[in-house]
Amino acid sequence: MPRATLSLDLPDQVWISSLSRQFPDAEFRVLAAMPAEDAGVGLVEITAPEIEQIVAAFDEYESVFSVTVLEAQPDRSLIQFETTEPLLLRTLSEAGIPLELPITIVDGEVTVEVTASRDRLSELGTLLEQFGIQFDLVSVTQSVDTESLLTAEQYELLEAAIERGYYDTPRTCTLTALADAVDLAKSTTSEKLHRAEGKVIKEFVGTEHASLR
Repeated sequence: MPRATLSLDLPDQVWISSLSRQFPDAEFRVLAAMPAEDAGVGLVEITAPEIEQIVAAFDEYESVFSVTVLEAQPDRSLIQFETTEPLLLRTLSEAGIPLELPITIVDGEVTVEVTASRDRLSELGTLLEQFGIQFDLVSVTQSVDTESLLTAEQYELLEAAIERGYYDTPRTCTLTALADAVDLAKSTTSEKLHRAEGKVIKEFVGTEHASLR
């Protein structure tokens, strides 16, 4: 299943984006988030030199109706809050994708990692645009289960080809030499390699084509 890394630029009208832009040197590390009835509950760790000013600034936002300081230090504070505007949590929830925590917000920007099918990633891209959240797709990777992708024989053949330099540039192992090493006919080796290569290439290209737009 694809795993995407996204860089999000949160809209100014979102309270935590506004707050983090007001204090651009502060780091807002969201440790927990969950939906509640018509709201969202979160746990955020804030690291900044002006920590008292930031905690006081929570009261400026009408969408934040409950703030509890759980831990306070000169440059760090742990806060539980409730908000009627859990935009990122709502967006991922509507796309059917769980929010993977922790995430860190600095100056209105946040990087998130999500694991979902290509269809759900595409739906997430549409929802982000609808909610006015600008984003960049940093990377898409996919863990491959070689046991389900390749047979044991195909995997061993590819492994032997790599170890002997068949895929090196310049090639240091010929098809004939590889066939001799694995005790197969040259034509059989060629056919088995072609099938294994085809599976790997199709899996790779399928992952590369995963997109949020």
